[in-house]
Amino acid sequence: MKTVGDVGERKLIEIMLGHLTPMPGMPVPFWDDVMAVGLGDGRAVVLNTDMLVWETDIPRGMTHLQAARKAVVMNFSDLGAKGVPPLAFLSSLGLPRETPVEAVEEMARGFEAGVREHGGYVIGGDTNEARDIIISGVALGVGEESKLMTRDGAKPGDILVVTGLFGETAAAFKILLEGYEAPKGIADTILKSVYMPKAKVMEGVALAGSGAVSASIDSSDGLAMSLHDLSRSSGVGFRLDSLPVSQRAQAFAEHVGLDAGDLALYGGEEYELVFTVKPHALNEAVDSLKFVGCEPMVIGEVTASRRIVFMEEGVERAVGKGGWDHFKGA
Repeated sequence: MKTVGDVGERKLIEIMLGHLTPMPGMPVPFWDDVMAVGLGDGRAVVLNTDMLVWETDIPRGMTHLQAARKAVVMNFSDLGAKGVPPLAFLSSLGLPRETPVEAVEEMARGFEAGVREHGGYVIGGDTNEARDIIISGVALGVGEESKLMTRDGAKPGDILVVTGLFGETAAAFKILLEGYEAPKGIADTILKSVYMPKAKVMEGVALAGSGAVSASIDSSDGLAMSLHDLSRSSGVGFRLDSLPVSQRAQAFAEHVGLDAGDLALYGGEEYELVFTVKPHALNEAVDSLKFVGCEPMVIGEVTASRRIVFMEEGVERAVGKGGWDHFKGA
């Protein structure tokens, strides 16, 4: 008998979707970052849900406040990837009986910190007994259906762009999970990328307003996995001409003898936006991001082939599906 560990997260979702009836007129199709329900007036209620389980998802050193704030970031990031400003957040907690009340108060402060960063509010939730701490959230926003940036619109010739640099979270997990040591002076900053991540909500809203984006996803499962998910939804491939590697990730890779490109491709939890832009509208997209203080980077192009490759010094390197899978790990 196959287990969820055998099939992995994405195959498991595919199996489950095979038993579900799509709602007629869904503004966002299955297999996207969010769910949405049309209001009948050109607007849609856009929702996302995500959870953290303490034993499997919380690295050593992360506080209860940081974990709860991260639960907000995870959910708000997906709304941002669709160009929707988050309005509200529902928090549900599974708690062992021996959980200190002080820890729950810290989580409440974490929820508050996360939502207020983006002008949202916690409007309710639920608590229940569990064998491990489980932090689950639902984010809600309202957006114009015509401006929602889904995963399925990329076309050959579109430009591939990201909102930031990659590799630091992968380096942080190497430190936290595998015992690697970072060079002096950058360890704290690298670890902060995991403990205090940032959602690119304002950037997503700006991009949606530009009308330049053909497809968009948040990079919570890693750059490579995000590209494969865009490829699956849009039926296209990608040619990467450069990798957006952070200088700190590069320094860490050189210090410990790892490939910085692999850290950038196969990490996860950066919460950057990975998106494609119509070629004639690239300037509009770039200007919209610069207006909110973001310096985007062009890293490649959409291709008609379903293959995803990185051109490294003239040599074609296949980009595999490595990244985060909840049932298989990294």
